Amino acid sequence: MSQLKYIEISNYITESDKTVNLKLSYQVFGRKLNDAPIVLVIHALTGNSEVIGKNGWWNELIGNNKCIDTNHFNILAFNIPGNGFDNKPKNLINNYKDFTARDIAKIFAIALQKLQINQLYATIGGSVGGGIAWELAALKPNLIEYLIPVATDWKSTDWLIANCHIQDTILNNSKQPLIDARMHAMTLYRTPESFTNKFNRSKKNSDLFNTESWLNHHGKKLNDRFNLSAYKLMNQLLKTIDITHNRGSFSKVVSAITSHIHIVTINSDLFFNPEENWKTYEELKSINKNVTIHEINSIHGHDGFLIEFEQLSNFLSPIFSRKRIKTAS
Repeated sequence: MSQLKYIEISNYITESDKTVNLKLSYQVFGRKLNDAPIVLVIHALTGNSEVIGKNGWWNELIGNNKCIDTNHFNILAFNIPGNGFDNKPKNLINNYKDFTARDIAKIFAIALQKLQINQLYATIGGSVGGGIAWELAALKPNLIEYLIPVATDWKSTDWLIANCHIQDTILNNSKQPLIDARMHAMTLYRTPESFTNKFNRSKKNSDLFNTESWLNHHGKKLNDRFNLSAYKLMNQLLKTIDITHNRGSFSKVVSAITSHIHIVTINSDLFFNPEENWKTYEELKSINKNVTIHEINSIHGHDGFLIEFEQLSNFLSPIFSRKRIKTAS
């Protein structure tokens, strides 16, 4: 695994006017920093900076001779502060409601400056990671050449906020908060069709449906590897995505963004509704923005961006074949 590195972020003032000191961890894969075009990857809710490798959550998309080829690109992945990936309790964040998705974008921007990175070839993120990618583009409109938000949106909708509220209630009131919150979330990440296709009302034994067994498994699996405060924080970030907050209209904000925008939506997504992405696409086109939309066709809903790798690779390959460098012989 690529070595975990740290950047000190001192006296950062949050959107809620709290002053904090943070240790931001990150990993680098592929080419060396500033030796090749840089691709910033922003992880999803229970993800982390380990995008490739033994436990890499995007191994099918990123790697040697993959769509985002580590022979040609430098892959930079920050851990969202407080996600617990480094297993250091002192780096967890308990006052999670002090933070928003925009705070994370600001912290990433500070880290990029400290790394002397002034230009990103691409920024790609899925789910809440894609929302933070939108926030970073709004914050630094000339930073990113290709902005690729996947299975996400530039704002948290009422539906998303409602489900985040339910998650927060579970996380603060359940006797087994991580298990119960994860089981609830898995029903949102998939679809009724996906459940039927996978289980078809089958049973593991006379008392337990396989659907129930699968949910129990995912709840226990997350409970074994994740931290409660990290889940609370990530859920809070998911609820607070909004690039227009205190900035004006969507059109005004995105007009300043110079990126080529490639929206990737999923036709069956129950979490980040595809209709919202199509509305965004139409509005961007109406103000002559350089925007493309790709729609993953899947029965698996929101989790399609972690399942339908062939479709995702086909959409993104033209972007990452445009800028390749010669590898050393």
